[in-house]
Amino acid sequence: MSALPEVGPLLQQMADQLSRYLQERQIDDPAFVGIHTGGVWIAEALHQQVAPNAPMGTLDIAFYRDDFEQHGLPQRVRPSELPFTVDGRHLILVDDVLMTGRTIRAALNELFDYGRPASVTLVTLLDIEARQLPVRADILGASLALPAGQRVKLTGPSPLQLTLNAATH
Repeated sequence: MSALPEVGPLLQQMADQLSRYLQERQIDDPAFVGIHTGGVWIAEALHQQVAPNAPMGTLDIAFYRDDFEQHGLPQRVRPSELPFTVDGRHLILVDDVLMTGRTIRAALNELFDYGRPASVTLVTLLDIEARQLPVRADILGASLALPAGQRVKLTGPSPLQLTLNAATH
């Protein structure tokens, strides 16, 4: 397998894509929402580059996961913080790694419990292409095919780096 991509250049590419995307759709008042933990780090970086005056929130989707009964609660559950109204808002939902699509489904369920957004733009650093649900990123840093038994993890927040690990269940 080739080396994992560097996060810095991916973030710059994603910031450029996201700026164009928002401009093309005439979205000038987005709100950023990062999914704990890696998605928050990516959202914070993009927020600073693309729309530093836009509101920023965070989601912890632990209670919305569909494997909650099988795996129980993670050790660290943080409260979600959305310091803005979701109703009618254009949201930029950010996660670090898109794999099965289940985390994004859980995040959307939680967001809709807060209200009805005007739109949700999905931004992810990596797409691992192991989809179980029909979820695709609107803005994507890179796609990566991993061998069986491998997972990629974003470590940070400073520096942000991708590491390759054995899968754990």
